[in-house]
Amino acid sequence: MFMDELTPVLKELTSYPVAFLGGFFSGLLHLNLSEDPIKSWLDQKTGTYTPPATNTNSKNGGPQSIAID
Repeated sequence: MFMDELTPVLKELTSYPVAFLGGFFSGLLHLNLSEDPIKSWLDQKTGTYTPPATNTNSKNGGPQSIAID
């Protein structure tokens, strides 16, 4: 009974051991993969490029007032 529950986990572990263990430890350590420095490291390893966020607002980033009718 206990082995039936572990079978899918063991299949994933044997199929992709590096990816499985990386995901396991990132979950164990509560790492957010979309934050730096992990994001930049993953981008380098996978070859993907994500452009840096730019401020599209021409005003400064401070509080702004709005009018509600």
